[in-house]
Amino acid sequence: MKKDDLRIVFMGTPEFAVETLKSLVENNYQVVAVVTQPDRPVGRHGSVLQPSAVKQYAVQQGLPVLQPEKMKDPVFIEQLRGYQANLQVVVAFRMLPEVVWAMPSYGTFNVHAALLPDYRGAAPINWAVINGETRTGVTTFFLDHDIDTGRIIRQKPFDIPDTADVAYVYDGLMHLGAQLCLETLQAILDTDGHPESIPQDEAKALHAAPKIFKENSRINWTLTSKQVYDFVRGLSPVPGAWTMLKAPDGTETMLKIYKATRTTLTPQGAAGSLMRDKKHLYAACSDGVLQIDSLQLAGKKRMDAVSFLNGISVFENYSVS
Repeated sequence: MKKDDLRIVFMGTPEFAVETLKSLVENNYQVVAVVTQPDRPVGRHGSVLQPSAVKQYAVQQGLPVLQPEKMKDPVFIEQLRGYQANLQVVVAFRMLPEVVWAMPSYGTFNVHAALLPDYRGAAPINWAVINGETRTGVTTFFLDHDIDTGRIIRQKPFDIPDTADVAYVYDGLMHLGAQLCLETLQAILDTDGHPESIPQDEAKALHAAPKIFKENSRINWTLTSKQVYDFVRGLSPVPGAWTMLKAPDGTETMLKIYKATRTTLTPQGAAGSLMRDKKHLYAACSDGVLQIDSLQLAGKKRMDAVSFLNGISVFENYSVS
């Protein structure tokens, strides 16, 4: 098939997906429709509807947009079928039913922010950093019945520096994923819809990447300093690793930590105990001490450690848990 004859439906929601959609538009691929989530209420009273990042870009480009609440909705299915797509491209979207992913003659492929089969799931970037990985990447694969298990078409690796947080890896994989999508499309065109693909090796599915919730974003100070350091950067800047700050009088306040630095200091107390000098705040872990560089108390703005310490007249017997 020639490039001009290829009809693509794109599916995605967040900013991460926009870069891939943008690459399709700027490289003159025929995107006949875009599918994204319905507008969501935002603001204190939920009175304002916020379109997804993908919808905002699609509207700017004059692309038709579909926003089904349910992917099996018969009305949506008929609308989708009406676009007569040869191929569907999915980036950071929801799980699709077979009636959707099997609809195009060339099938549906997904751009996933990990080197599958490792880190299947909704938050692969976060978990790769949390687990201290030094390398991740992006994968294109054909969708099948289960989540992130289809045949792999292409992969590209990406190195994770020890100082990188999620924002750095997110940005790198966002652009790398767009490049890999274009390479995958070319392979599909070159083979008339049948590019070489390989089944996933289940023995290499070592880590899961479940969705991040408040419950699994709390810092465990009894872990090693390296583990806590990786946990903090793996959740920074969004949603932010959190802990409870306990004052000497027993009151507790939620505290988010966005940046920390590993030190060679020796803990002077139990895990979670806090120490300070004139310009630095430190927290003890099971085997070492982390310097806390950027943090945010509940109801306050994000601040550096100096600003935090300046707000406490007597700093004794504070801890985190």
